[in-house]
Amino acid sequence: MPNTPHISRRELLRGAALVPVAGALAACATPAAPPAATSSAAPAATSAANPFGVDAKKPLEVWIFDGGFGQQYATDIHQPLFKSKYAGIEVKHNSTKEITKVLQPRFAGGNPPEVIDNSGANKMDFGALAQDGQLADLGPLLDAPSWDDPGVKVRDTIDPSVIEIGTYDGKFSVVGYVNYIHGIWYSQKVFKDNGWEIPKTWDEFLALCETIKKSGKMAPFTYAGKHPQYAYEPLLTMAAKIGGKEVLVNLDNLEDGAWKQEAIKTAAENMAEIGSKYLLQGTAGLDHVQTQTAQNKYQVAMLPCGSWLENEQKSTTPEGFDYAMFPIPDITGSDAMPYGTLHTQPGEEFMVSAKSAHPQAGMEYLRAMLSKKAAGEFSTLVKTVTVVKGASDGLTISSGVTSASAAVAAAGANTVYYRAFAWYGPLNDEAKAATGELMTGGLTPDAYLERMQKKADEIKSDSSIKKYKR
Repeated sequence: MPNTPHISRRELLRGAALVPVAGALAACATPAAPPAATSSAAPAATSAANPFGVDAKKPLEVWIFDGGFGQQYATDIHQPLFKSKYAGIEVKHNSTKEITKVLQPRFAGGNPPEVIDNSGANKMDFGALAQDGQLADLGPLLDAPSWDDPGVKVRDTIDPSVIEIGTYDGKFSVVGYVNYIHGIWYSQKVFKDNGWEIPKTWDEFLALCETIKKSGKMAPFTYAGKHPQYAYEPLLTMAAKIGGKEVLVNLDNLEDGAWKQEAIKTAAENMAEIGSKYLLQGTAGLDHVQTQTAQNKYQVAMLPCGSWLENEQKSTTPEGFDYAMFPIPDITGSDAMPYGTLHTQPGEEFMVSAKSAHPQAGMEYLRAMLSKKAAGEFSTLVKTVTVVKGASDGLTISSGVTSASAAVAAAGANTVYYRAFAWYGPLNDEAKAATGELMTGGLTPDAYLERMQKKADEIKSDSSIKKYKR
């Protein structure tokens, strides 16, 4: 997945600056002329069956990130369900791996689509979108009757963390649809065949890496070198495990010196050691699919990823591979959080464009998505768990989902997450670049912390950037 040029927050917010940006990208997606009415479009009459006032004569445009979950779930599950109530509405389905590159010009041109699955390495900056008033207020969605049962509100059918994570400046604006469960993924077959045990401590993890390396059968570890967020995820999860949830809260809140916390330094040192000793050769030049396929070919034993992995690799995973995952091991012997602590949070984030021509239909589309029927069929198709309560109950999906779900159950309240990279796109860009250099030896752990702190301080002192708090 090639990287796209980053469009800064200031470029997003300044209408005058955006016009040339849109023009430069026109070869990728030429925006149509802005519609006569956008956010001022009046809804049709509302009712219990049509709580947002969807106009049955106006089309609905949907853009799906064509990544780990593909797009079949939208065309075969979500859109037919929506059409079952609104047969006369034309649903314009589109997909792309390059969300920012393709859709940023549409926002610049004043004619964004209604529904966007704003996900992937090249997603748009949610913080900047919120600051510019581009995200529709989804509060009415939460208080609408659920698709399944008019006596139950949508808010009562989803994990409460969806609301917390999807709120920007006090307004619920983003629906994380999938329960992303992060960990270290491996083949149960490989571990069983070789007698390798799941490491519970960092010393055991390093010893396992040594054993695998000396066996000559495969490399111990890899990550998506071209997308280093796959490496900063375990680094930050490790830091939170060592120092507690406040480590990540401090990062999110741009607290002074937050990147120089001792827990982050220890985690950076540990990841740098993996990078210097145990990586699959050529990792830095490989993308996520290449590293994951290398694992399917038994060239590498372990990699950090989220619970979309199994579906993303369904075409290359050999019979009997049996995906499973384990959490970050205990690090210091006195970690603030216990063994089993996980990074898990709502992901695959959907938004409705406030300035689109038919935002009411966009909210109705999300209401259909959040039904048990849609969520259950989604889970079965793409081998993952959604945020809809009970949607996957009784379903036997896959070994990887079983393993990840068991890990979440074991973690209980010991879960962590971070929001700074969704709030501040430039910080995310810096973290990806700096973590890549850390893993390849281009930065020492101390230099890594210094670089990240400098960028966080720049953002904190920039009055044009809206600040968010946990």
